[in-house]
Amino acid sequence: MSDQERDTQVDVRGNFRHNFFADKGHEYDIELVSASHVGKKRLRNEDHFAVFRRTRVCEMLMSNLPSDDVAFVEDRAYGLVVADGIGGAEFGDFASQLAIETLLHAAGLATSWIMKFKDLDAQQVNERAAAYVDRIQDAFREFGMEEPNTKTMGTTLTTAYLIPPHAILAHIGDSRAYVWRNGFLTQITRDQTLAQSLIDAGASEEKVRGYGNVLVNSLGSGRDHIDADVMHVEMESDDRILLCTDGLSDMVSDDLISEALSESNMQTACDALLDLALDAGGRDNITLVIGRITAA
Repeated sequence: MSDQERDTQVDVRGNFRHNFFADKGHEYDIELVSASHVGKKRLRNEDHFAVFRRTRVCEMLMSNLPSDDVAFVEDRAYGLVVADGIGGAEFGDFASQLAIETLLHAAGLATSWIMKFKDLDAQQVNERAAAYVDRIQDAFREFGMEEPNTKTMGTTLTTAYLIPPHAILAHIGDSRAYVWRNGFLTQITRDQTLAQSLIDAGASEEKVRGYGNVLVNSLGSGRDHIDADVMHVEMESDDRILLCTDGLSDMVSDDLISEALSESNMQTACDALLDLALDAGGRDNITLVIGRITAA
């Protein structure tokens, strides 16, 4: 082997080692709260949500090593999901339920999970998101073949996968994700509605009134190909992430959402947001999940 070939091999090995092992970094805690309410006008709740934690732990079973000399690292990741069903009172709630249940089942079958954020390739994230979307679409198609009257049902789906301080979001429809930081609220997702598409094309908000809830992208058996918007957010200590259906975002202004999220107690913030949506009329189902990240 020539010196040049040996140097190249060493470089490749070094690069792999650098990317393979993550830095210890900072430790973060996360506080999670949620709420879901039928609202004041609907007879049933067509929203569903899920919050889960994924862990990766190494447990020593047998060894003659001094126990104090072994320091295993426990990895923790968190999933937040909200879905707002469409298709009428008969099938909307089932659609959102089917989407989340299929997502969680598929996650259990995944051959690998992202448990550390180390030079993660954006294409890999997009490919993973697309795989989950395809799984859900397959479930809708299969059910639509068995029950043809359900072919018009569908759902939004907004997810956040938290590997503190990182958040990977995937979004279909108009259920939103926000990040609150130091008193300022930022909408991370873009509404996939006809109204937003017209605004992006130059129409005024006044001219698109009435189109706000017309979706241009949603999960359901009637669509052949669905793409999710995928985003990465690097969060800071004391940031809040909010996922919600339009029963909250349509009824409560960003300023009031921001004010509620400024509460130090997240359960108080969650209760306040729910009350604000109900006090504003509660025209739709209301679902929200809040996560606050703090440096340990």
